[in-house]
Amino acid sequence: MKLTIWGAARQVTGSMHLLEINNYKILIDCGLDYEKGTWQEENELFPFAPSDIDVVVLTHAHIDHSGNIPTLVRMGFDGQILSTSPTADLTELLLLDSVNIFLGKERKHNRNKRRSKSSGPKPLYLQKHVMDTMERFVTIGFNKPFRLNGSVSVEFIPAGHLLGAASAVFTVEENGTQKKIAFTGDIGRHNYPVIVDPQPLPPVDYLVSESTYGGRFHSKESQIEQVLLDTVEQTCIKNPGRLIIPAFSIGRTQALVFSLNKIFSKGLLPKVKIFVDSPLANYATEIFRKYSSSLNEDAQEFYRLKGDNFEFDNLFYVQNLKESKELTNYLEPCIIISSAGMLEGGRIQDHLYYNIQNYYCTILFIGYSAKGTLGHRLLRGDPVVHIRDRELAVYATIKQTDLFSGHADHEGLVSLVRNQDKAQLKKVFLVHGELQSMEALRSDLVQEGYQVQIPEKGEVFEL
Repeated sequence: MKLTIWGAARQVTGSMHLLEINNYKILIDCGLDYEKGTWQEENELFPFAPSDIDVVVLTHAHIDHSGNIPTLVRMGFDGQILSTSPTADLTELLLLDSVNIFLGKERKHNRNKRRSKSSGPKPLYLQKHVMDTMERFVTIGFNKPFRLNGSVSVEFIPAGHLLGAASAVFTVEENGTQKKIAFTGDIGRHNYPVIVDPQPLPPVDYLVSESTYGGRFHSKESQIEQVLLDTVEQTCIKNPGRLIIPAFSIGRTQALVFSLNKIFSKGLLPKVKIFVDSPLANYATEIFRKYSSSLNEDAQEFYRLKGDNFEFDNLFYVQNLKESKELTNYLEPCIIISSAGMLEGGRIQDHLYYNIQNYYCTILFIGYSAKGTLGHRLLRGDPVVHIRDRELAVYATIKQTDLFSGHADHEGLVSLVRNQDKAQLKKVFLVHGELQSMEALRSDLVQEGYQVQIPEKGEVFEL
């Protein structure tokens, strides 16, 4: 059995790992790598022939895990793609959204081509390739071993993090012996709104683990509902202002809406209008409703007692661009939830453009903002930011909470490994994290007696 780490090696994005068993090639995840300078072109440069891959196993729908599968299909892959049912549905939404992003970049370059002699970015794939990709999906349930061939089976274990997210555990019969290797995908945190808790993995011989929050610990002083209640009260009740919350459309928005639903259903605040301004979030919420039986016990109990988790009197889903623009003229205190989470595109930029200089506006970040993004510049306290070809002074209040982070923190990742049988677990491979995070996590795991490797991209391991 041979393992090659082809993505998310000493970085966060671009998850892609190749497992080879007797010439049978399994690709675990195939995500877009956003950390390459010319990522659209370089994501086409697979280090193997796509047609040689026998099967793709997808842990969850996020683009850094799924976003390059249509390129793989376009370039010759013709096998099955295995995932859970919610992951398949959410992946289709996100891949089609990626096509729109690619085309938007192409249109923007064409508008500016008089000022540039260089050729613009070409779409990695189009809607046709996404549809070709979706035809290859085969969905399987949690905790049900699925045989890939005579010697290999895979089982999906609930990972939390996102609706349908799974860790993939492979059982391999090789040379008369049985080996187990698990790929965590992204591990969620416990007691997260809407999403189930991650389930412990069975004992394995090898573990390929994410390390996003290595060395970092989530806040424990406050609860999600209390932070939201205090922020809404200060921004919209005590002051006649508006609260703008940038949120990723899939997962984060649904957790936020459900948390607000609980607050207002308890009558803890006077009713304030809430606008969800993201077409992608609206579609994703329908998928969350479709799989309501897959949500956590808290969400299911709320549904039994109160009804729809994602619908209440003072909540409005913005349907089109006209309605979105009309929010500019809505002068009453309100809450606006919009994408994208790092402020690099989407309707959130319109809301920022008109509110960044509003003293009565608060911008609450509930997710990670990568270096170089507008979100990162606001969080580090830049007094002036560039939006829509204008330099705008920042008068709005900027706040942040990590309580909506969908990743397990350092403690959660260490616990994941501790649950393993130390006598059986031969090695832990750390992926999907910045090098500093990986080193912090490795340090603690090594102290506890585990063998830990931080692979470089393309590094091969005989297991």
